[in-house]
Amino acid sequence: MYFKRKAYAQLLDWKEKYADKYAVLLEGARRVGKSTIAERFAQNEYRSYILIDFGAVSSEILACFDDIQHLDLFFLRLQAVMGIDLYEHESVIIFDEVQLFPRARQAIKQLVKDGRYHYIETGSLISIRKNVKNILIPSEEMKIQVCPMDYEEFCDAVGMNYSLLQKLYETGKGVGQQVNRKLMRDVRLYMAVGGMPQAVEAYVDGSNFSMIDQVKRQIIYLYEDDFKKIDETGRLSALYHSIPAQLSRGAKRYRISAAVGKRKTAKDEGLLYDLIDSRTVLPSYNATDPMVSISQTRDLDSYKLYLADTGLFITLMFMDRPAAENEIYAKLLSDKLPANLGYLYENLVAQMLTASGRELYYHTWEKEGSTHYYEIDFLISHGAKVSAVEVKSAGTGKHESLTEMKRIYAKNVRNCYIISQKDLGEKDGLKYLPVYMTPFMAQ
Repeated sequence: MYFKRKAYAQLLDWKEKYADKYAVLLEGARRVGKSTIAERFAQNEYRSYILIDFGAVSSEILACFDDIQHLDLFFLRLQAVMGIDLYEHESVIIFDEVQLFPRARQAIKQLVKDGRYHYIETGSLISIRKNVKNILIPSEEMKIQVCPMDYEEFCDAVGMNYSLLQKLYETGKGVGQQVNRKLMRDVRLYMAVGGMPQAVEAYVDGSNFSMIDQVKRQIIYLYEDDFKKIDETGRLSALYHSIPAQLSRGAKRYRISAAVGKRKTAKDEGLLYDLIDSRTVLPSYNATDPMVSISQTRDLDSYKLYLADTGLFITLMFMDRPAAENEIYAKLLSDKLPANLGYLYENLVAQMLTASGRELYYHTWEKEGSTHYYEIDFLISHGAKVSAVEVKSAGTGKHESLTEMKRIYAKNVRNCYIISQKDLGEKDGLKYLPVYMTPFMAQ
């Protein structure tokens, strides 16, 4: 099954403007749909294509790269082995999972310069960065980030009307209790299924949530296998598995020591960067001074981690029990989650902001005369100003951090948002936004 993906439109732009001078690399986590997007694009937009999957490649194909210095011979051998004719300026060659054969990536410079064909690469970052130490990274390479399906892509896949949401947002008025309840049920479905194409396909095919959860577990097992290839001690997996628990405690930053069970080491910090590079997680950094550019004041030692896909987040939370025993899906869809699971909505907002092209930042500061602190869940830059965002799982509740933020940084704060399940509205200078409208606020 193929779903409409935004990366396809980016590939169209690449083909029209840049493909004669640059190859394109679709990069992202495993199982986000990179290979499917690349092959569907090649089928639709070219007269012919050759797909080389370096995860399951024959020795005959690898031997073709022995003649890469003699491109006429290289192309003849490749066409003979694959049984596919290439047409100059009308064909594309796909290097799938290119991180597994770095020589192919290094050859991109020569291949692009030759100019006969176009080139698409796909790669999973957790392996790419480990396999480029001894090769020259081609400058003739553009990159397109492929993430899990965002809410718009999900709505298109399951037949929900996403464009209507933007029209409702643009009115600036509440949609009414009944409509809001329905739209919240829709977005909770997205939370439960997630944006991994295999899980979405299982839902569209009519699978129950136990089967969908099993699909997501297999993806997590695949990630764990990747982590073990980099770190056999299990620390990298521990960093990944610790994310839901650390968010549930409401700590103001992620603690490596809490994940690995002992004091962090320089090696642990290196593993953290490997985890972030894998694109399986989303880092959010503490911006220490909202009065200036938030990207310039991020504290690299103070950060939170979210999962790149909220559907995987739910599965990871309950990996210790069989999928069939989980009641979390029924509770989520009926809005009967315990209050202490509200951080699921925070992870969803993080995923939506990232899909909108935003980097993630938050802000904390101490309360005067107290050991407690104020915290803004997310900061979004709008030119010289910032908007502050607080996420609530149910009601709008207390919001003293937003009130204080608005008072202290009045000249620098554009808007203060409370994102929850409640309808669109505004009161006392605060904007109330239902979670399904988060992508439009981030534009």
